[in-house]
Amino acid sequence: MADISINFAGITSPNPYWLASAPPTNTGYQVQRAFEAGWGGAVWKTLGEPVLNVTSRFGAHHFNGQRVAGFNNIELISDRPIEDNLKEIYETKKRFPDRAIIASLMVEPKREKWHEIVKRVQNVGVDGFELNLGCPHGMSERGMGAAVGQHPDLVEKTTLYAKEAAEVPVITKLTPNITDITATAKAAERGGADAISMINTINSLIGVDLDTWNTIPNVNGMGAHGGYCGPAVKPIALNMVGECARQPDINIPISGIGGVSTWQDAVEFILMGAGGVQICTAAMHHGFSIIDDLNEGLNNYLDDKGISSLNEIIGVSVKKYTDWSNLDLNHKIVARINNDICINCNKCHIACEDTSHQCIDILTDEKGNDYLQVREDDCVGCNLCSIVCPVDGAIDMVELIPTEPPLSWNKRQSALQTLNSKN
Repeated sequence: MADISINFAGITSPNPYWLASAPPTNTGYQVQRAFEAGWGGAVWKTLGEPVLNVTSRFGAHHFNGQRVAGFNNIELISDRPIEDNLKEIYETKKRFPDRAIIASLMVEPKREKWHEIVKRVQNVGVDGFELNLGCPHGMSERGMGAAVGQHPDLVEKTTLYAKEAAEVPVITKLTPNITDITATAKAAERGGADAISMINTINSLIGVDLDTWNTIPNVNGMGAHGGYCGPAVKPIALNMVGECARQPDINIPISGIGGVSTWQDAVEFILMGAGGVQICTAAMHHGFSIIDDLNEGLNNYLDDKGISSLNEIIGVSVKKYTDWSNLDLNHKIVARINNDICINCNKCHIACEDTSHQCIDILTDEKGNDYLQVREDDCVGCNLCSIVCPVDGAIDMVELIPTEPPLSWNKRQSALQTLNSKN
C-alpha cells in the first residue's frame, strides 16, 4: 500500500486530509471524533477574543437536485472562552500525538497582540499556527481577517509578528477576495511564513426568499454577506493554488482548501502543487466517516499508478499550467459523434446551433432515420457538445494530426516583430 503520510512544512500527519478551521473543529470532542475516524489533522476553529455569534448562520446553494453544491456562512471565530479551547487542544494532542493540530489565530494586526496569542497558544503543544487573514465577513469589519489579507504589506507584517514569537511552523491563510492572490502569497513568504493555505471563503449572498423577500440566511429579517465554500468553489481554489505553485518566487508549501469533497479532488489539488488539503463542507454535509473513502481511494489510486509515496505526485501538473499566450494555436481537436451510442436527444445540435459554431448537422439515412454528424472542417473543438451530451461515450473529442508546427501567440508576435524590424 502506498505511503500517504505527509510532512507539510515540518508538520507530519498520517494522511493529507486535515479538517479546515470551521464548525467541525470547534471543540475537542469534535476533533477527537474526527481523529478516531481517521483524519490526519485538524485546524482548530479560529481563536482570538471570543465573539458573539448570531442565528441563523448557514445557507446553501442547491442545484439541479444536488444538495449543498455551495455553502455559505456568516459565522465568526470561536465564541468559546480561549481557556476552554486551550485545555481541549492540550488533551486532544496528548491523546492523539501522531495527528496534526494546527491552531488558527486571528487578532488585530499589532505586534504585541500577535506575540501575546502565539505565546499563549503554543504552550499547549500545537504543531503549528494558521494565521486567519481571510475571513470575509464580520471580523473584516473589525479590521481583521480579509481586511488584513487584502493588503500585501499587512500580510507581510502580520506574518512577521507571528513568526517572531512562534516556535512551531506558521501557515498564512490567504483570502480569495483579491485581484491577484500571488501578491499576498509572496508577501507571506517575505514575512517568513513556513507555508500558505488557500483559499478562505469567497464573499457571497446565497439567495433571497421569494415569499418573504428576506436574504438567506437572515437574522431577525436582516442579512449580511457571508463566506462561500463547498464544491462550487473548487475551480476557483484550484486555479489560485496553481497560480501560486507556478510562480518561481513562491517557494513555500501550499495547503489546498476549497471544495475538496472526494479523493479525486484531493489528487487534483496535490497535482497542482498542494502538499496537503483541508476539508470542511464535505464533512459538514456527510460527517467524519467520509475519511474512509478519502483514504481508500487515494491509496488505491497510487497503487494502480505504481506510485509508492504521495510525495511523488506533488506539483507534477504545475509545469502544464501556463499563460494563455503560451498555448499552441495550431493544435486541433474536433468532435466526433458515435451514432451507435447516440440517443438522438439533439442536445449537442441545439447547443452548437444556438450558442457555438453551427457545425453539427441533422441528416437522414437511407432508411429515413435521422442522425447527427459533425462538419469537422467547421468544428473549433470547443468541447460544448461533449459537455452537454447526457450519454458517456456518445461524443469523442479527437486530436487531429498536426499539419503545422506548434505556434503560440507569444512566438507569433515575436516573429512578427522580427519581420517588421527587418523591413
